[in-house]
Amino acid sequence: MFTSPKDTLIGLKNNALVNKKRDTVANDSIKPKEVIDGIITHDAEDYTIQNAKDKTITLYNKAHVTYTDIDLKAGIIILDYKNNMVYAKGIKDSTGYHQRPQFKQGGQESEQDSILFNFKTKKALVYGVKTDQAGIITYGEKTKRVNDSTIYMRRLRFTTSKKKIPDYYIQTNKAKLVPGKKIIVGGSNLVLADVPTPVYLPFAYFPLTDKRTSGFIIPSWGESNNQGFFMQNGGYYFALSDYFDLTVLGDLYTNGSWGLNASSNYYVRYKFNGSFSVRFENLIQGIRGLSDYQKSTNFNLRWSHSQDAKASPNSRFSASVNLGSSKYYRQSLNEFNSSQFLNNTLSSSISYYKNFVGTPFNLSLTATHSQNTNTESITMTLPSLQLNMDRIYPFAGKGGIKKNAIQRMGLNYSMQGQYQINTTDDEFFTSKMFKTAKKGIQHNLSTNTSLKAFKYFTLSPSVNYKDVWYFDQIKKRYDPTAVNKDGNFGAAVNDTISGFTRYNEYNFGVSLSTNIYGTFNFKKGRLKAIRHTIRPSISYGYRPNFADDYDLTVRQSSDPNDLLTYSPFEGGIYGTPGSGVSNSIGISVNNVLEAKVAPKDPDSDEEDKKITILNNLNFSTSYNIAADSLRWSPVRANAGTRLFKDKLALNMNATFDPYQVNSKGQRINKFNGSLLRMTNLGVTANYSISSKDFEKNKDGKDDSDNKSGNGAQDTPDVFGEDIGPTNGFSNNRSNKKGESETKETELYRAKIPWTLNLAYSMSYTNNGLESKIGNNTLMFSGDVELSPKWKVGFSSGYDIKDNAFTYTRLNFSRDLDSWRFNFNWTPFGVNSSYNFFIGVKSSVLSDLKWDKNKPPDRVLF
Repeated sequence: MFTSPKDTLIGLKNNALVNKKRDTVANDSIKPKEVIDGIITHDAEDYTIQNAKDKTITLYNKAHVTYTDIDLKAGIIILDYKNNMVYAKGIKDSTGYHQRPQFKQGGQESEQDSILFNFKTKKALVYGVKTDQAGIITYGEKTKRVNDSTIYMRRLRFTTSKKKIPDYYIQTNKAKLVPGKKIIVGGSNLVLADVPTPVYLPFAYFPLTDKRTSGFIIPSWGESNNQGFFMQNGGYYFALSDYFDLTVLGDLYTNGSWGLNASSNYYVRYKFNGSFSVRFENLIQGIRGLSDYQKSTNFNLRWSHSQDAKASPNSRFSASVNLGSSKYYRQSLNEFNSSQFLNNTLSSSISYYKNFVGTPFNLSLTATHSQNTNTESITMTLPSLQLNMDRIYPFAGKGGIKKNAIQRMGLNYSMQGQYQINTTDDEFFTSKMFKTAKKGIQHNLSTNTSLKAFKYFTLSPSVNYKDVWYFDQIKKRYDPTAVNKDGNFGAAVNDTISGFTRYNEYNFGVSLSTNIYGTFNFKKGRLKAIRHTIRPSISYGYRPNFADDYDLTVRQSSDPNDLLTYSPFEGGIYGTPGSGVSNSIGISVNNVLEAKVAPKDPDSDEEDKKITILNNLNFSTSYNIAADSLRWSPVRANAGTRLFKDKLALNMNATFDPYQVNSKGQRINKFNGSLLRMTNLGVTANYSISSKDFEKNKDGKDDSDNKSGNGAQDTPDVFGEDIGPTNGFSNNRSNKKGESETKETELYRAKIPWTLNLAYSMSYTNNGLESKIGNNTLMFSGDVELSPKWKVGFSSGYDIKDNAFTYTRLNFSRDLDSWRFNFNWTPFGVNSSYNFFIGVKSSVLSDLKWDKNKPPDRVLF
């Protein structure tokens, strides 16, 4: 009997196709429960055969059956209502076996050769099953499903490789699967490319969940010349909640050195996110009892916090903290941070900003930290308070109209308060660091306006007032027992007197500026015109002498007439009152050079393109009218431009002194003559180029205008990426879009993408007696993709002055589809080291890896 291709069977109480559970007790009031309690829909492309006698329905070719949360697709499906069974299999023909059954229930999906399912008991028997559980793809020859939550499998293979023939798999004879929760297997063996390996486990447990779970972290291992064999980054991961986690790791070395690291990430949607980590290392060098035995401790604390911009539009809180021991990045055995290793500063900032709606005021509260790792000096502000008032126009007309100079007169106010601590590594986090703390408040009030003068000039007068408050001051006294700078008895010593004190000062100035334009037109060629813009400016400023009102004197030697003049505000955060009259004229000239170029095709609709030839060429100097000699200040010049379609950024700055120097190198009031003497010169150049710059787009045009990579706008990353030897090297890097997808390799005519970053730096000084080059270095970095799966990178430099290579590092990476290989190598220098990693990409099997590294042979002392 044939029916229509689409048919719907509804399980009704009196339907003959529906079996019911009958109660054997007569006249029982309990209502029988139906076996099938939902709607069964079925469909087939070729035909549907219904056998009323045997109570079966056979669906052929692209058969599809749905029942409650069950969705089944196959080549052939047989529904047996008499025995409450459904049987599904594929279609076998001359082309092979295809349309394998695809079974879906809830969020669980599987593909198999055939399946036998019981509607009543929910049990199933499956042959040749393939299922994906939280990224783990399982293949089982025979599977028995006893209920919704437990599945037993025989001759099982599981992997994370999505290839038809997996790169690798773990093979076992029996396993228990709880969908969405766990896989428990017996004796298992690792197989690579269908070749069994000696790696064997008596049993294994794999958690399956979309949520984070707590668990152990397997350490990496290696050896060091000074610390011996070691295990690094082994510990435990705590999935504390949906908002934050905690990772605790430890390092252990055979010579007794050890380290601890705790890190946490937190995230609250639409509010904020951040990370926090603290690391402590106890480092030992040498053998206890011998003269070369040394011991040191280092620590480092890092915290980053950012607030969602939509969380609070009128206030925000952010943090970027990096503080610790000055020698941490140079001595740490588990931190290979190139930028910090080559840099000599650590800095931190924690800030809060608040805008007072409806008022012109806003407030900023900041705590900062700056640390010089060479001198081990530390400067902190705890905190710095800044209150700013937006520019207001008290004399503006109705509706904010500003037509004349009075109406354009603007008023600015700001108040800054600081509590500053200057200390060292040895006194950090001790009570001594607070004894020399400085504190103060500074108020600034200014007003200015602008008006047209002589039709083409802009005249801008301004007045500034400053009021400084201190909460202690210096009081010097003569001490006959103190030793002075000459080594004799009798000297002035400082006493700090607590109490409120203040000083104020003011100045006024005026500037006159204009713009001069010159255009040079060309009639032939693509170059249409060159435009030169000159912005000259001359300014005048005056400030009275305020120091005389506050200066004090004290005897400073055994001679009663040997007096020292000093300010009680010496050493204050905001300095001392201005000493001497400042009466100076400032001169500056700014130049910009631009060109207009026609398109290559004169018949095209493209417009003329404007190109900047010279971004800036600036000159500035000043003349102090009040000085009795050396009235001219050095001439400062800087220039910058971008060439080769903005890929080369070239910058230069120089200082020229108009005066001569004596035999001691001191400036004297005598001009050099016709030429200025160059005292300083600095040149920097950044260039970035890649294979994309030589490619053609679909229109056949040069694609080099599509700026990729760093470009010339930013400094190229000539130091290379930091090596994070923390557990699971491959998983520490954020995967780029498409990185997990299988790449196809062109064996012939393959493109080899590459990038190259260059950075050049040179400095020159001349004190009048001798000249020398401070540094002359060329830095370079880049990478070459030998194939879509092979990538080689490098970063190095050459010191032209010292004729030697600078910090050099090589890295090799291989995309093995489901695996990843990385090798990073610093071949020479004090940071010589290597890091080798090969492991599974998927985080589910991240412990299936080979992770080995050799840290640098650190010099602890």
